[in-house]
Amino acid sequence: MAMTGAHWARFSVIGLGTLIGPLDSSVNIAFPDITGAFGIPLQSIQWVIICYVLTYGSLMLVFGRLGDQFGHLLIFQLGLGLSVAAFLMCGMAQQYEWLLAARIVQGIGTAMVISCGPALATGLFDESFRPRALGAYTMIFGIGGAIGPSLGGVLVDLWGWPSVFWFRLPIAAVTLLLTFILRMPTRKGAGGSFDLLGAVLLAAGLGLLLLTINQASADMRAEFVAALILFTIATFAALVLHEKRTDAPVVKLAAFRDPDFTLVNLTGVAVNLAGFSVMLLVPYFLVRATDMPLTMSGAVLACGPAGMIVAAQLGGVLAQKIGANRLGFAGAAFVAGGIAAVGFWPSGVSPGWMIAALLAQGIGLGFFQVANLDLVTAVLPRADRGVAGSLVMVTRTIGVVLAASLLTLIFVTAERAAMESGAADGFLAGFQTTFRYTAGFLILFVGATCLRPGLWFAKWPRAAD
Repeated sequence: MAMTGAHWARFSVIGLGTLIGPLDSSVNIAFPDITGAFGIPLQSIQWVIICYVLTYGSLMLVFGRLGDQFGHLLIFQLGLGLSVAAFLMCGMAQQYEWLLAARIVQGIGTAMVISCGPALATGLFDESFRPRALGAYTMIFGIGGAIGPSLGGVLVDLWGWPSVFWFRLPIAAVTLLLTFILRMPTRKGAGGSFDLLGAVLLAAGLGLLLLTINQASADMRAEFVAALILFTIATFAALVLHEKRTDAPVVKLAAFRDPDFTLVNLTGVAVNLAGFSVMLLVPYFLVRATDMPLTMSGAVLACGPAGMIVAAQLGGVLAQKIGANRLGFAGAAFVAGGIAAVGFWPSGVSPGWMIAALLAQGIGLGFFQVANLDLVTAVLPRADRGVAGSLVMVTRTIGVVLAASLLTLIFVTAERAAMESGAADGFLAGFQTTFRYTAGFLILFVGATCLRPGLWFAKWPRAAD
């Protein structure tokens, strides 16, 4: 099947709808305005993130399975419709509790859209074009990450915090309309009974896991964190026992008996944990350790997403030529190298050094995300494309949540230790220590996976039909 203009027009519709997820990066810049508008303490703003991330992170695999059974386009369209309502609810919220409730609804809509996006993207083309389609799809996340914060800043400055939700409402609505006008191709779902109990256990287990990671580094009582850990383990144990007894599980856990498949997914968590360190801590460095104007700082920070955009498109071609697993290894190496370079930034570092390090990190993320999507998709049957795409998104989410929790803890601890030892700049010491530890962790992790013969350099199987 050739890549015709009609195919790319339909792909553009999928990409436009998917953008509502990564464009949520525009919300972060609105945090000060939100806290002021609702009169809430600074620490309470975390729930704007938690309510959204926990919701979509815990439900993506469930909606991926629903897409496999009843049609990916149907779930994608329902997600767009729900997102329109969610953006309306968020923008009109008069009380903070109503905003949080609307963020939960938004998380459900985002989970429906993103869980089936990769399956729809690959379904437009012949299997031989799958890596290129996944490369183009991955590029959407880089675009959203690059333009979200800067666009959000302009919108908040002009119209206040509701605007970071309002502007995505027409995007979702127009995309929904286009899915009907362009007559998107549909693949009939597998049908059959849906494993409702398994879906509930899976969503609860993932939600508890993400909440446990978040709260473990917070100022919570040890008894509460211990209870969360026990509940998480018990829920996943119940899920495993249940899935062994059902003929149509939400996730076929047998795939994880393949050590290579399991290691690739764990590497996805590790790479995304390391990669998110840039968006988490570099903005503070640009403000506190450089004298660059805000506009230039924003341009430097955008180098990471810009590198990801270019690498994602190039990665689709390279995956076909050298193999997705080799591309994934190269991507992880680029991420580690870029982060290590950040760990040696001095105060007043030159823009050239910053740009080079952030480009390397972004290029690595772009390569790895394409490779990870292709590898997981290649192992699982074609009938499980929704689950395959959702699994990659879940490992990405777990990595980001781990980064937000663990790296913040490492930074605070290192900064305090440096100040107590009389360091001239406790922030810089903490910043450098965090990035060096993060780079070292990723290097050691990927190095350990190389002990598995053939993981990164042997030929991977094609997708089963």
